[in-house]
Amino acid sequence: MKRGTTLFLKLAVILMGVPVLALCVFLVPEIGNFAAELYPEAAYLKYLVFADLYATAIPYYFALYQAYTLLSYIDKNKAFSELSVGALKKIKQCAITYSGLYVLGLPLFYLLAERDDAPGIILIGMALIFASMVVAVFAAVLQRLLQEAIDIKSENDLIV
Repeated sequence: MKRGTTLFLKLAVILMGVPVLALCVFLVPEIGNFAAELYPEAAYLKYLVFADLYATAIPYYFALYQAYTLLSYIDKNKAFSELSVGALKKIKQCAITYSGLYVLGLPLFYLLAERDDAPGIILIGMALIFASMVVAVFAAVLQRLLQEAIDIKSENDLIV
């Protein structure tokens, strides 16, 4: 693959992190304060919202780092290596973790949606869960295909 293509993809991976960082800095505190306003008798919900939303940023950024690493392996002609399989495995695990954190936080967002009468919050949460599970399944399929290609390649190297 040409270096320009991977350079474009690396730039895209970096740019994918910028909006999430902006959301973490500006929107998450607003959501937490909104939760505290809706439930003044349970002000601890604010911190649960913070914990859930900030905790989901960790696997997201780790998966972006692994994607960047995978693109670096492609640049170094190590695409068909165990390193690439490991990066895909970590991306899969990050996507599952991300989805799991949103599943754990969904009851909290249900409380917010119930009080504010905004069912869209639940739909957005379910869409995030579904999207991360799609990423996990896609990474698992790519991991399996890459592992099979590596096995075939090593088998062919032994024959010759």
